[in-house]
Amino acid sequence: MTQVFQFLAVLLAAFGLVSLGWLVVGALLLPGVCPARMVVDAKGDGSGLEQTVKALLWLRRAGLWWGEVVIENRGLDEDGAALARTLAKRNGVHFSGGDPDRI
Repeated sequence: MTQVFQFLAVLLAAFGLVSLGWLVVGALLLPGVCPARMVVDAKGDGSGLEQTVKALLWLRRAGLWWGEVVIENRGLDEDGAALARTLAKRNGVHFSGGDPDRI
């Protein structure tokens, strides 16, 4: 029984070391702080806009990308503009391209 526990402890320790090495290599390969602006062109009713913004925010939360999201109005209708304004209330998301209150 002791050998089983020792084997599991060694296995867990090996997994921990591999995970730690993976994190260190990943941190070394990621670029330094180089914020970029991601511009999302939005048209019509804004189909796919919410999914795109959520995906970009997920990348930022995961630490894989630093920057801000800009929703560019390229002819949004009333529903699309309302969706863009709702998404722009999140941290780091901006709505530009004309007066959003005018639409």
